[in-house]
Amino acid sequence: MSPTPLPLGTVLPWLDLFGIAVFAATGALAATGRSQTFVTAAFFALVTGVGGGTIRDLLIDAPVWWVHHPFVAALCLGVAGLIWVTPQRWWQGQGFDWLDAAGLAAYAVFGAAKALSFGIPPVPAMLMGVLTACAGGIIRDVLAGEPSILMRPELYVTAAALASGLHVGLTLLGLPLYAASLIAASAGFALRAAAIRWKLALPAYRGGR
Repeated sequence: MSPTPLPLGTVLPWLDLFGIAVFAATGALAATGRSQTFVTAAFFALVTGVGGGTIRDLLIDAPVWWVHHPFVAALCLGVAGLIWVTPQRWWQGQGFDWLDAAGLAAYAVFGAAKALSFGIPPVPAMLMGVLTACAGGIIRDVLAGEPSILMRPELYVTAAALASGLHVGLTLLGLPLYAASLIAASAGFALRAAAIRWKLALPAYRGGR
């Protein structure tokens, strides 16, 4: 029998929708950047937007949320349509990287919070946040034939881990849900923004030298 979820508050669902929209946009851009059809762009947008959340929900024994939501799938398709009808130059440069950083942090926090609400222990809940934020991008990269974000030294997965881990920690300390969410998402965004601004990266393994 599935566990009964605890309330997620009013802020977290909006963070989830924001993260979905941003990642759907990155999926659509991966297709349009290769001059693919709108159908391909829409497929990439949907898979990237809800891929991480789908895997999370299956792992924590929760209903796959976007399947039952009235407009999440339409949101992904709408984002794909927006990408399709706008000039490619609008989405180039670092501007979209900043938006992606915000989506990453928001989605990581929501994933961790939802796992906690289903009774998942703290460490797995934190990992569910990372999975929520990163799995869709990994699927996108595999489908597009690009190197996975996991294989890049830049601070990306680390920023998601900071956001989700901090949210779990603050929640366990008894901080109100909305406060824990905003603090954790802000910290994850700040780390990712610093990585974009100053090219921060983790040290690479050198054991073979």
